[in-house]
Amino acid sequence: MVETLTPTMDYPIAGQGMTAELGSRPWQNPPQYASVEEALEWYIPRLVSDEMYEGIVDTMELGVPLTTMADTLQTGGVMQGLHTIDVGMLAMPVIIEMLAYIAEDAGIEYTMGTDKRIDDDKISDVKIALAMKKMRERLPEAIEEREEEPEVMEDTPVEPAPSGLMARRV
Repeated sequence: MVETLTPTMDYPIAGQGMTAELGSRPWQNPPQYASVEEALEWYIPRLVSDEMYEGIVDTMELGVPLTTMADTLQTGGVMQGLHTIDVGMLAMPVIIEMLAYIAEDAGIEYTMGTDKRIDDDKISDVKIALAMKKMRERLPEAIEEREEEPEVMEDTPVEPAPSGLMARRV
């Protein structure tokens, strides 16, 4: 007797093992605190508690801006399912002020993180214009110097140009 195999379609969908059931994550469920006031009633006692106080002060001494710390706290609250992202954003100014109070109480110089930072990697347009002006002034001199120096040809082996399917075309 010959057995015929029938294909079954009960296999998992590709990538299914990397996902979680809907509602199994804390942020996928209703939040514990629905209003800003309720969320702040949860945050403020914890910020001044002995367990968090030392860590907050140590972080401030490292120079981390208060806005970064407050954003980290509220993002963690969203991920834990304590409140929604909009409640967290509305609570952030109060959290920042509370962190500033803690810093002043501990005698730490802090940065709010709200000041406009100038990107150190970006060169200003004025500096670029000055550099271009200097180069234009030096250009005739550089051309004259170049014409005076004779070029010395060295015997360098010439490599054959790459060819083939993946070679760059010139």
